[in-house]
Amino acid sequence: MSTFTSAPNPAGGTTGTPTDGRNGTMNATTTETGRRPRLSGMTWLVWRQHRAAFWSILAVTALSVAWMVYQRGQMMDFLDGYGYPAKSLDEAGDRFQEYSRAFSPVSTGLQAVPILFGVFLGAPLLAGDLENGTAKLVAVQSMSRTRWLATKLALAGLVVVVSTGVLSAVFGWWWNPVKSESSVADWTSAEAFNTTGPVPVALTLVSVFGGVAIGVVLRRTLMAMVVTFGFTVAVQLVWAYSIESLGNAVTVTTNKGVMGDNVFPSLPRGAYEIDQSYLTGSGDLVGWSTCSGSQTDAARQACLDKADVVGWSVEYLPMSQMNGMQWFGASILFALTAVVVAFLFFWGRKRLV
Repeated sequence: MSTFTSAPNPAGGTTGTPTDGRNGTMNATTTETGRRPRLSGMTWLVWRQHRAAFWSILAVTALSVAWMVYQRGQMMDFLDGYGYPAKSLDEAGDRFQEYSRAFSPVSTGLQAVPILFGVFLGAPLLAGDLENGTAKLVAVQSMSRTRWLATKLALAGLVVVVSTGVLSAVFGWWWNPVKSESSVADWTSAEAFNTTGPVPVALTLVSVFGGVAIGVVLRRTLMAMVVTFGFTVAVQLVWAYSIESLGNAVTVTTNKGVMGDNVFPSLPRGAYEIDQSYLTGSGDLVGWSTCSGSQTDAARQACLDKADVVGWSVEYLPMSQMNGMQWFGASILFALTAVVVAFLFFWGRKRLV
């Protein structure tokens, strides 16, 4: 039997293995080392199936990054010429508004990313295969359903992490020089807190994998997208309501009265004020509106003396806690994502066909 080997010919058919023309021996030089790494097997199949969504996400990410880099360059040119931070931006008036206004639309877009990814990437990821019957082909293939599911989730998760991670890092880099300026963005607001650090990644992952789980249960793409929209909006609302609880509030008090100059507590720059109350001599707190109905300062002071008010009590969150609050909140979201993924594998062992 002949042992002649053949190799594919670009034009079709096969050609013999190349040999050295001088002695007939096989040429040791091959093109193997020059080949680029390429996807294969299940990874290639999943990427090809969802390549339109994946490439669209990466392309929009690249364009958004380019825009933010440009905007930061413009802002830094102004700040350097103005003399910030030696000079307060309060004195800049409308001149800085041209640059600060650019934050709002970009931040709004970044806050919408978890919702958009959940609805248009997460919900159809498996629901489409279940609805049109493609998932049934997995059961008759040599590769298991578990591997198919793991590959789908891994590639989608990788695209999400890369995209949101880059967007978060670049937006934080843009905002960081003026992060202490509440006129630009309050650091406890969704505009800044949900668009920097690990929070965008965590919110998007739980939205996407939550959408996948909804699609697996409902098995209808359009219905899954609608329900996922409601789910992701609910996640955003609950998260926004919980931001303040992620930090440890600091309380500062005074005992120099509440009327007059320099009697209100001095808070650190960028601090977020949660609440303020009057402090009584016994240490109790009363609302700051106490005695507000008094017609004159003398009458109000008499009212305050009667209530034994001696100073202010202010509760606030320092900006130094922002990073810790973000990681603490993100860890909760990552844990929730892990629970959803565990459910998907548990459900997929028997019902993902």
